[in-house]
Amino acid sequence: MAKKVILDVDTGIDDALGIMLAVRSGALDVLGITTVNGNVSLLKATENTCKVLQLLGVEREIPVIKGADRPLLRGSFFEHRVHGEDGLGGALRDMPVRQQPAPGFGPDFLIEQVRRHPGEVTLVMTAPLTNLALALLKYPQLANEVKEVVVMGGAMLTFGNVTPSAEYNMYVDPEAAKLVLQAGFPALTMVGLDVTRRALLNEEHIAQLGDTPIGRYVEQSTADYMQRYYERNGVRACALHDPLAVGVAISRELVTTRHLHVDVETKSELCDGQTVCDIQGRLGRPANAHVCLDVDADAFLAMFIQALLG
Repeated sequence: MAKKVILDVDTGIDDALGIMLAVRSGALDVLGITTVNGNVSLLKATENTCKVLQLLGVEREIPVIKGADRPLLRGSFFEHRVHGEDGLGGALRDMPVRQQPAPGFGPDFLIEQVRRHPGEVTLVMTAPLTNLALALLKYPQLANEVKEVVVMGGAMLTFGNVTPSAEYNMYVDPEAAKLVLQAGFPALTMVGLDVTRRALLNEEHIAQLGDTPIGRYVEQSTADYMQRYYERNGVRACALHDPLAVGVAISRELVTTRHLHVDVETKSELCDGQTVCDIQGRLGRPANAHVCLDVDADAFLAMFIQALLG
């Protein structure tokens, strides 16, 4: 039986690829997709999500629900230099949007679906955690009724990707991330930069997708993304941050984790958004996150390519 999931996205390039993996894998029953301000504005993230579902031909099957249009306490911080002004690297720019967002508010949708399916819903969070934080503020019992939460965010033993110490999703709304981590979810997995930087999509992988609508989309959307990664890291590829979180929701066997107490810095001049993982138990606080430390990147990439090939 397919696992019930809700995707929470700020649809830029890798969110779109994560949505494609979730829909095409056949392993997940996507109850809906909530959007949030992050890589791009809420409006653009919602539009991009609708376009990706149209490309996949499932726009009538999966509702898209708009969520928060700003972080809890901070201003917006878009990543146009990475994802382009439109969030998808220029791909699907000319596609008309046929699907309209479903009525409602993203955090309310999370609550409604979890209450409808208690103990069954996995939340796959590949954006700043604003929507989930707002849902918890409204309905704290949510933490006990969700099956599991998979968060793309953070870094334990590696450097950040937006500041020297912080990963983007945590940096954009660290107050929301702190609230989520302190909520008491019985199963929360942090898929951070320690493993997502090893899940690299390269030109050979893209070539395997062939001259198909999806293959052409992936090639076009990731072209500048790969160039930015090459300029920063000297490797002509791009990290599949968000798709790996979806992959972990499909198969936990892809990663090795360690159960640790994790907190997020919110009051630092230099380190806001840094995930502090208590490796030696110095804080004396209970573990609240399964932190990914290793990944079978080859197995994940094979899963990703196979899913997109259909």
